[in-house]
Amino acid sequence: MQRRKFLKSLALSPVLVAGVNLDFSKIKGKASIIDLDRCDGCTGFDMPKCVSACKEKNAARFPKPVEEIPNYFPRKINEDYSQKQNDISRLSPYNWTFVEAVEVDSKKIFIPRRCMHCDDPTCQKICPFGVISKDKNNAVNIDEHFCFGGAKCRDVCPWGIPQRQAGVGIYLKIAPKLAGGGAMFKCDMCADLLAEGKKPACETQCPKNAIIFDDKAKILNLVEKAKKQGKFIYGDTQNGGTSTFYISSVDFTKIDEAIAKKYENTGQVGRPHMKVKVDNFINEDSTLIKGVLTAPLVGVVAGAIAVTKARKIKKEEL
Repeated sequence: MQRRKFLKSLALSPVLVAGVNLDFSKIKGKASIIDLDRCDGCTGFDMPKCVSACKEKNAARFPKPVEEIPNYFPRKINEDYSQKQNDISRLSPYNWTFVEAVEVDSKKIFIPRRCMHCDDPTCQKICPFGVISKDKNNAVNIDEHFCFGGAKCRDVCPWGIPQRQAGVGIYLKIAPKLAGGGAMFKCDMCADLLAEGKKPACETQCPKNAIIFDDKAKILNLVEKAKKQGKFIYGDTQNGGTSTFYISSVDFTKIDEAIAKKYENTGQVGRPHMKVKVDNFINEDSTLIKGVLTAPLVGVVAGAIAVTKARKIKKEEL
């Protein structure tokens, strides 16, 4: 009922009915709206409902590292969050959604953060082993079973979304001292549920109807109507466009300034910014991409992974 009221409030606005003539009918896949004017951070609950829903839905996929985690060669460090699985104050391999809280002009703003599911994912382009995919529903997914954890995807993600857990993954079987550093984890838009025609876990559990998934064409129409209502939009142009659209009555420039100030003394890893200007700086001719994809053994390993995955899919179909 709440969802229908929200859609109706946008669709029937007298300011908008005559003003929006854009045709998004040819745009495919799914997308989501996150309405910051509706989100209250689930005040009164022990944990935001979108966070707990995500954790419950993906618990079986969370990393289970070996007891003695090897360090990353040649550095004597590793990224291990296995003892911080209950930390919901940032993105981590065990927390694929978190709710940021900031104050702008005396107004409290709560911001559910997770993968933006970009139209042209820089993470997918940079992955040397081809383990990042984008499906027909626009869900960008990392196959943690074949990921080496090199973290190139996090390096090129404008928001640093993918998070690494050491002591897991295929690198342990191939070259634990020389390659990778675990596996990368992030929101996959509940791709399996979308493929079944169902809604992602975060949407179904949101008590304020602040998260809505639908056909991207429909979402884009709602975004345009929100713009006409004077709302600020985030995700429509950033990194070349995404399938996640934030709507707010507060300017995202101010929101980003509040986020930056909040973490100016503690660091912002796992806590994405909301800079308004975010360019997609990687293209097919990028020196960075060429350097990664032409590295020794990359082609051989990528080919082996492709063959293994194809065999796995064929076996599952039998």
